Amino acid sequence: MGTGSSYAWRRQLLWGLLLVGLGAAIFLHIIGYLHFWDLWHYWPLVLVVIGVNKMIGFPTARHFTSGLWTLFIGVWLFFTFEGLFGLTLKNSWPFVIIAYGIGMILEPFIKARFPENPESDHEN
Repeated sequence: MGTGSSYAWRRQLLWGLLLVGLGAAIFLHIIGYLHFWDLWHYWPLVLVVIGVNKMIGFPTARHFTSGLWTLFIGVWLFFTFEGLFGLTLKNSWPFVIIAYGIGMILEPFIKARFPENPESDHEN
């Protein structure tokens, strides 16, 4: 299995699992076993899963960086929506600036670790 096909398989598997989970949650809500809206505050964790999915396998530097950003945004939103560590959107927005700075510092290392490979360059 080539790099491109493993990426496509992983992407299709991820979206398939997310749709199955969403459909199951809606069905359980309809039949009264689950209150779907109680699960709604976990939606940022979907971003975490998408970010990790982009980072595994044989990504390009661009995909790894994109996955890292998606992962960070998902974790940040989850922490702020849940109020973990006393974080809110109002007091935690500077973390986005800090993360951007860290990203600028790490960019040369990421590019050295994941050289651009046109063969595995995937569009979203």
